[in-house]
Amino acid sequence: MDRKLVSRRDMVENCIVRGLLVAGVPMASSNLFALWQKAEETSLKPTPVEVLGPFFKKGAPEAKNLRAAGDPGVPLKVSGLVMNTRGEKIEGAKVDIWQADHHGIYDVKGFRYRTKLVTGAAAEYGIDTVMPGHYSDRPAQHIHYMITAPGHKTLITQLYFATDPFFEGDPDKNFHKKGIVDNRDLIKPVMLFEAPGAAHAAVKFDICMEKA
Repeated sequence: MDRKLVSRRDMVENCIVRGLLVAGVPMASSNLFALWQKAEETSLKPTPVEVLGPFFKKGAPEAKNLRAAGDPGVPLKVSGLVMNTRGEKIEGAKVDIWQADHHGIYDVKGFRYRTKLVTGAAAEYGIDTVMPGHYSDRPAQHIHYMITAPGHKTLITQLYFATDPFFEGDPDKNFHKKGIVDNRDLIKPVMLFEAPGAAHAAVKFDICMEKA
């Protein structure tokens, strides 16, 4: 027996008629469908999940400057906004960040290149660090994140860099090379600033969390 294909609109309108989808105030079913569709279209895509990795360490201090004077490596500014899929800014989100140093080594005894920030009313975060180095187990440069916020699912993810030689100049083609990166969306463009005496790189990495 042939089954009739049901469009999304038919499905939603059927739910409205059956009382499975209702509005807080009386309105026509056509208006309710339009409102539902608009909400769906404006919802944001959550940041993809990545592995925690073996180098996470609790108790990192709150610090925005992770780079000490004389540290080798390309100075790097990382900044972003923490929001949810509804587009709401999340105040009070706790953002754990950790990475390897320029040589690809993690500090497992202390807290170098580790921090835990708390977002304010603007829901922004930012750090001054260095471009992390490569190491054999994870040959792509990356920075680890773990974000927690009341009423939201804990998010564990990673930031990667489009300029990384690992991607051979084409992240779209090579992002999944050796199974290192699961999602192309985590590879972000890098801005380079060559001001005299202040050459550095900068990356913007916004975080989008799901409601619990």
